Amino acid sequence: MKKMFVFLLVLVVALSLFAGGASESAGPTAEKPLVLRYAHMNPASSPNGLQATYFADRIAERTGGAIKIELFPASQLGSITEMAEAVSMGSIAMHHNTYGGLQPLLNDLGLFDTPYLYRDVDHLLKATDPEISPALKELNQKLIDTRGVRILYSFYFGTRELTANFPVYAPKDLAGKKIRAIPSPIYLAAVEGMGAVAVPIDWAEVPVALSTGIADGQENPVSTLVTSAIYDVQKYVMMTDHIMGSEPVVINEKVWQSLSDEHKKIFTEVARETRDWASNYVLENEAKDLQTLKDKGMKIITKADGLKVDEFRSSVNKVVNDRFGKTWGKYYEMINAIK
Repeated sequence: MKKMFVFLLVLVVALSLFAGGASESAGPTAEKPLVLRYAHMNPASSPNGLQATYFADRIAERTGGAIKIELFPASQLGSITEMAEAVSMGSIAMHHNTYGGLQPLLNDLGLFDTPYLYRDVDHLLKATDPEISPALKELNQKLIDTRGVRILYSFYFGTRELTANFPVYAPKDLAGKKIRAIPSPIYLAAVEGMGAVAVPIDWAEVPVALSTGIADGQENPVSTLVTSAIYDVQKYVMMTDHIMGSEPVVINEKVWQSLSDEHKKIFTEVARETRDWASNYVLENEAKDLQTLKDKGMKIITKADGLKVDEFRSSVNKVVNDRFGKTWGKYYEMINAIK
């Protein structure tokens, strides 16, 4: 009888341990969801902000509410550099930025924001796809290994144009003028290559900088000019088309590795879906955004109006090649080879 009692006691303990282990490994549920913080610098209503909302909604839907992504737009959790560092430290799970804005984590990522690099949007999306781009595959692994951050996907967010309170037709027109640049080497090179004095200013401070004269102009896609009401502080848009940009969405590597295989698969599938949705949304709205800027009183200067786009391209390419040609030449060759 005593042996039977001991056997039953051991059996009960073993079953309880098994049940406890099973409960702990069951993963998040709709009742006890995994909550991930996603922070970015854009207004929630911007294309960049809308794609974050789209991604979060689809993840909640596909996981049955087991994973909830909380969004913190408009630099609520810090500057673009601070948010990027926070993903590395793990205090923020997800974030989107320009590739140049991620340079504090890995300097070589700035090459994907090189001016006049891509043939078209399709080429851009292939070159910044972490699954198929040889250049990004290599650098994504380096980012994971050194900073604990993974690029999940990239989406087209527009082609950057120059704005100012005076008309600009050629690089000589920007001599001595202060143009805001994203605080990263490749963006500083782009602005200086255009003939201006580059002023590194975080995006949250740009409207005040433009209205007070700290900066004479800035450069961004037309969607950003609309959603951030740049027309309130600038009069001219120069269609220089100098940087065709995609924004990478990054996730903390420990968070990624903590996901089940099923949830990783869902994240990967939703990433592709969101990339396509966001890129198409921006493309479809560019003409409408340009018309909005006209309606708000901005003067649009194009090549047909005498804008010397070839002079800007030549001037910018010279500065970029001088500063980055030796370091990034092999990656530029990889990107050029993508069909």
